[in-house]
Amino acid sequence: MDTLLKAIADTKRRDIIRLIWARELPAAEIAEYFPDVTRSAISQHLSVLRKNGVIHERREGTRRFYSVNRGEIVKLRAFLDSFWSDSLERLRDLAEVSEQQQGAS
Repeated sequence: MDTLLKAIADTKRRDIIRLIWARELPAAEIAEYFPDVTRSAISQHLSVLRKNGVIHERREGTRRFYSVNRGEIVKLRAFLDSFWSDSLERLRDLAEVSEQQQGAS
């Protein structure tokens, strides 16, 4: 989980994920969406995301196409949701204890 979190810690990488969330895109087209970033830097971002399992790479001749690995995103969401669920469970437990204490008074 740590490597996944580190991989998406960078703003540009999260932007890339959003960009290819709904459809597969070639690297060159992805780079066009980031005119302020060099193609080399975009390539490095794609490499980090791919190596950490966040995105898939498909080669077609000399072109590389990228899509989101939704399975990894589902794992990340479950991990993050666990914080929310745990907090809600603790809140429920505190409310029950408080209710029991008020009923005993």
